[in-house]
Amino acid sequence: MLALFNLEQLLENGGLFVLAAIVFAESGLLVGFFLPGDSLLFIAGFLASEAGKNVLPPIPLVIIVTVIAAIAGDQVGYWFGKKVGPALFDRPKSKLFNPSHVVRAHTFLEKYGNRTIVLARFVPIVRTFAPVVAGVGGMEYKTFVKYNVLGGIGWGAGVPLLGFSLGRVDVVKDHIEIAILAVVFISLLPVVFEYISHRRSQNAPK
Repeated sequence: MLALFNLEQLLENGGLFVLAAIVFAESGLLVGFFLPGDSLLFIAGFLASEAGKNVLPPIPLVIIVTVIAAIAGDQVGYWFGKKVGPALFDRPKSKLFNPSHVVRAHTFLEKYGNRTIVLARFVPIVRTFAPVVAGVGGMEYKTFVKYNVLGGIGWGAGVPLLGFSLGRVDVVKDHIEIAILAVVFISLLPVVFEYISHRRSQNAPK
C-alpha cells in the first residue's frame, strides 16, 4: 500500500482537496476499498503538526474536511445500496469489484447491528461496503444518519489527532515511516481476526 501511495507527497501536492477526495471515495464508492484511509488520515494529522512543517492547514480545518468527506461518502454509499438493492450480491467478480467484500460487510452488519456503521469506520474494506449493505438491508435512514455522523466524527477526528499528537514526539518524528506501517498493521488486525473467526465457523463440526 505504501509503495503504491506516497501519502506525504500526495498531501503536499494536493492538500485538503486530495484528502477530501480520497476519504470520500473510500467511504462511499465501491472502487475506493483499496485506498489508504487510516494511514492517510494519520499522515494528514502529522503534516498539520509542527513536525510536518505545517504542510497542511491547522488541525481543526483538517478534521472538519475529513469528517465532512467521511460522512458525505457514507451517505452516497447508503443511497447507492438503497437503489441497487439485493442485486449487488449477484454482481460478477471483476478487477474493481469482489462480491466477497459485500458478504464480509453483510456479516459484520449482522454481527454488530447498527453499531457496524461506527465500528466499520476503523476496519479497512468493511468501511467502504458497510454503508452500501446498510442501504441494501433497508436500515432506517434516521438510524443510519445518526451512526454515520458518530462514526464519521470518531474516525475523521480521532486518527488525524493521533497523527498530530504523535508528530510532537521525537521518536515518531524521526521514524514516521515505521509509525505509518504500525497504523496500517493495527488497522488490519480486525480484518485478520474476522477472517480467522469466519474460517473457524466454517470448519466447525455441524
